[in-house]
Amino acid sequence: MAKIIFRLSKKNLGENNLATQERRQGSRYNISFPIRVAWKDEHGREIVQDGLTENVGQQGTLIFLPRTLPAVGSKVNLTITENPEEEVSVTAQVIRLERNAAHPQVAFQLTDSLRLWKKRVWEYAGKILAAEKPEEFDDW
Repeated sequence: MAKIIFRLSKKNLGENNLATQERRQGSRYNISFPIRVAWKDEHGREIVQDGLTENVGQQGTLIFLPRTLPAVGSKVNLTITENPEEEVSVTAQVIRLERNAAHPQVAFQLTDSLRLWKKRVWEYAGKILAAEKPEEFDDW
């Protein structure tokens, strides 16, 4: 999988725009796994939602959640439910929200079980994508 990152420089942006620099560590796989997200809201009520991963990295994931979004900074429990007999659960922190009404997303940074996630989610995603056959193009 080719990975292209556009790096921004101080020279081109000025000192105040450093927040837009690429901060990811490692590659990410664009893959959709069913995932359950559980957290407590500001009133202490537990919220559980099912969503889909947009991509998975070694230390985090971007998830589509159709309804309520947890607050930035919140600690959540993530459970990949792709294989019910081998669910993978980790703890993560919300680092960014995309409040697009048609497709709300939440970016998470894992806070524990990094090795488990890497082996059972990230590497698994890589194997699935590597085994896919390229689409055949139609001649018109």
